[in-house]
Amino acid sequence: MRFGLSTAYALALVTGAWAAPSTVTARQNSPFNTAAITDFAEPWALAFLPDNRILVTEKRGQLRLVDPNTKAKGTITGVPSVRYGGQGGFGDVALHPRFSENNLVYISYAEAGTGGSGAAVARARLVLNTSGGGALQNVEVIWRQSQKVNGDGHFAHRILFDSNSTLWISSGERQQFDPAQSMTSNLGKIIRLNDDGTVAAGNPFTGTVGSQVWALGVRNPLGIDFDEQGRLWEVEMGPMGGDELNLIERGGNYGWPIVSQGNHYDGRPIPNHNTRPEFIAPKAFWNPVISPSSVIIYKGDLFRNWRGNAIISALGAQGLVRVEITGNTAREAQRISLGRRIRCVRQGSDGALWVLEDGAGGRLLKLTPR
Repeated sequence: MRFGLSTAYALALVTGAWAAPSTVTARQNSPFNTAAITDFAEPWALAFLPDNRILVTEKRGQLRLVDPNTKAKGTITGVPSVRYGGQGGFGDVALHPRFSENNLVYISYAEAGTGGSGAAVARARLVLNTSGGGALQNVEVIWRQSQKVNGDGHFAHRILFDSNSTLWISSGERQQFDPAQSMTSNLGKIIRLNDDGTVAAGNPFTGTVGSQVWALGVRNPLGIDFDEQGRLWEVEMGPMGGDELNLIERGGNYGWPIVSQGNHYDGRPIPNHNTRPEFIAPKAFWNPVISPSSVIIYKGDLFRNWRGNAIISALGAQGLVRVEITGNTAREAQRISLGRRIRCVRQGSDGALWVLEDGAGGRLLKLTPR
């Protein structure tokens, strides 16, 4: 869960030794020229096709196909039934790295089942038609959260491929706390699989469920991306305070729910990371929160000085937060207001930023340098 935007912010930087919170960058005038493409019903994620058309997911279970040149918007049928409500519904979408050969698309969503609901990831063949739409065919569920629970929070279910076509999934702890530390559950974990959902070679743990796990002890990991050195970065919502940017290590334990830079919503304190050095501390944290919803590590040249920076879409901060990464350290460099909760940010092939506004009527925006 996450409450409204606070008017004051602080950022903590972790630079080997634990650092105290420091003053955040002031909100600055927008560096963007903004082009609005079209709007959606509760958009959540986007992915680019090779022809530069864009797939956009809507939480109630629709998959849209958008032509950014004509602004035409079509529908892709065949999406599985989703459990809509709260933070649940249709989630992420990603293309297989060899999409031009196999036409495989991967989607994540909340599904109903015995005990409540849980996240699932499926793959399907995308077949486009000449009318600006298409269909998902041969839909196959390749991964599920290991238990279904009551409630509609903390699915996370972002999906990402690396250069070896290995599939990464961020699995939220569903507001259940303890499963994030249990190796018999895949809740509160960073998951690493082959592209068919089988366990990837080289994972650090064993066991029926544990063998899926690359790292553990995360809460609501809503963004993952690789930098140009191949390192995996993750952003997650903390509790009441303590949103985090983490550098994910093989076998790493990030401490939730034992440690956090925030407190429980009922005011009960949670020990800070510096009280338990066996847990990996975040590279940056926010207290009060920004409510991160996705992240990219910028790899383009259009925004010349941003290469290698983390660009975080923020719900509470209603815009983008740019974080400079130097080696193993990170610090907030800029906070850019877009005037609305931002659900997703992605980088286009030309280096432009594309963002989705959150909620009913959320627009797809293309951001280029002013």
